[in-house]
Amino acid sequence: MAATLNGKLVIAISSRALFDFEEENEIFDAHDDTAYMQLQLERICNPANQGVAFGLVQKLLAFNTDEEQLVEVVILSRNDPVSGLRVFKSAEAANLPLLRGVFTRGRPAWEFLEPLQANLFLSAYEQDVRDALMANYPAARVYPKSVNQNQHPDEIRIAFDGDAVLFSDEAERIFQTHGLDAFQTHEREKVGQPLPAGPFKPVLEALHQLQKKSTHLPMKIRTALVTARSAPAHERAIRTLMSWNIQVDEAYFLGGLAKGPFLKTFSPDLFFDDHTGHCDSAAGVAPTAHVVSGVANQR
Repeated sequence: MAATLNGKLVIAISSRALFDFEEENEIFDAHDDTAYMQLQLERICNPANQGVAFGLVQKLLAFNTDEEQLVEVVILSRNDPVSGLRVFKSAEAANLPLLRGVFTRGRPAWEFLEPLQANLFLSAYEQDVRDALMANYPAARVYPKSVNQNQHPDEIRIAFDGDAVLFSDEAERIFQTHGLDAFQTHEREKVGQPLPAGPFKPVLEALHQLQKKSTHLPMKIRTALVTARSAPAHERAIRTLMSWNIQVDEAYFLGGLAKGPFLKTFSPDLFFDDHTGHCDSAAGVAPTAHVVSGVANQR
């Protein structure tokens, strides 16, 4: 029987999102890839340090047992195949059972998300993330130097911004164009009308399905909505999630307060936001990824 990814939560992740290749990447940026390839080859037996999404991947793979494989993590990288050897050797040294990888040597990697049936793409390369989002694949640019607390070994914690992440940027556009009062009025008037879905609704749905399939396993999933919304605009966000028949475990309606201190307490394995300002605040306390979509990221 042919191998299949059907029914699995599939995470496609770049080499720099999984491992700390920042020093090597400086060589890549400064020269052509020949020097980079040589450096990776010289270090092929030296396992790379953990990257920003390592903890998340490690916990996701804990959902797999000998009886059932619920999660697949695939390396999807602009690296060359030789550098890919070090990626797999680093994964083996870290006891990460990764089986599949796609290495494109500079060609856009996101184009392989469809055959991989990926639910999420994590990369440090912004253009691949933008292109993936434009093609309606959930994707985010990780902040490689994010702080990683990893305080909950038996629980995956993932935090999402609301507008332009879980929800569309419909309301965000009102705020950007007309200000807070108009935004609050708009949301109050449309409180009974669910917000259109944002790029990460499918990710939340996939996590919800994984949660339902894995109640017998020790690893658990905890999700949080962390948004700049405040009352009265909070109600439409909650009602939208209810209309999707999806629950989040926690919700923080911060009314413009910095998100970093709240994320430090929640301690997520990854936080997704569309605003670079919020990402900068979050990266100082938790693994962070920028969802390069919506009105806040228009060029």
